[in-house]
Amino acid sequence: MSIASPLIALLLTALLAAVLFVALGKDPWRGLSVFFIEPLSGWRPASEVLLKATPLALCALGLSLCYRSNIWNVGAEGQFLLGAIAAGGMALWIGGPHGALGSLAAGDGVFATLAGRPLQLPLVLLAGVAGGAAWAAITALLRDRCNANEILVSLMLVYVAQQLLGYLVFGPWKDPAGFNFPQTSTFAASTWLPPLMAGTRLHWGFVLALLAVPLFWFVLFRSWRGFQLDVSGQAPAAARYAGFSARRALWTALLVSGGMAGLAGAMEVAGPLRQLTPHVSTGYGFTAIIVVFVGRLHPVGILLAAILLSMMLIGGEYAQSRLGLPGALTGVFQGSMLFMLLACDTLIHSRVRWQRARPVSS
Repeated sequence: MSIASPLIALLLTALLAAVLFVALGKDPWRGLSVFFIEPLSGWRPASEVLLKATPLALCALGLSLCYRSNIWNVGAEGQFLLGAIAAGGMALWIGGPHGALGSLAAGDGVFATLAGRPLQLPLVLLAGVAGGAAWAAITALLRDRCNANEILVSLMLVYVAQQLLGYLVFGPWKDPAGFNFPQTSTFAASTWLPPLMAGTRLHWGFVLALLAVPLFWFVLFRSWRGFQLDVSGQAPAAARYAGFSARRALWTALLVSGGMAGLAGAMEVAGPLRQLTPHVSTGYGFTAIIVVFVGRLHPVGILLAAILLSMMLIGGEYAQSRLGLPGALTGVFQGSMLFMLLACDTLIHSRVRWQRARPVSS
């Protein structure tokens, strides 16, 4: 029954959405069609759904490792932004017309080989992974050495990352030929993620996200390391008795999670954006938390949930332009879906008994 919980939550969310459309004076069938049908009504809108599902799936896969280990990392948004910053910095460095490695590439030697065009894109993506993992390492270090709460630390680091991105695109990295807009110059074409389908923005990062699903399934359910992480999360006392290291689980889960979020950020700047702006993320890291739980912490479920949440994001954009509805409605539906899911889980796994309140004896 618990497997059907996400489907029940989706149906209840659709019912709530219909009520909200009526309250806002809109045709509920038209509103539901805009949100849940039109995003899949052709190749181009469907490719946009898959494009947005890519960073959601990558962030959520990493988070699933943390949550299975009972490590509550809620800072995937900050790790996503640091991955984007690191990847953007690398792209500007090696792909710019006057970049350090770019000038070395014109000569002979090892650096010329390293900065060759075929390796520029992998270097950009690896920089994103390193940036996200380094940002998550701060949380791991403070939790490991100072016993700091990882929820608060990872959440506060999100705002630090946002401020750092704003400083860079408004300051030292701002494009001098960008008419004073807060953005960097466009990256060199050699650092772009190539499109997967002609005429769309969907890139090969989606294929990497698909390949990550069986990889995480194997790690989580068929590897000794995944077993250790799972036991550490579900039965810490048993894990200690078995000699599993809590520190190793902490660092492994957070570094992998940060690296995956950083990879998602790198793909976003090397794919559809091709430059850094203050709006690199539309809340992918926070939405990925919903994706993890809707997907039941399972890689396949996470992929399906990422597509569903992405469909709602595209539907929200359609609702703004075609029905004149506020953009915040998408956030309302996402939050409602998580609430419905938690409510369904509670009612499925717990028995509710109504009892008359007893008077407190003096």
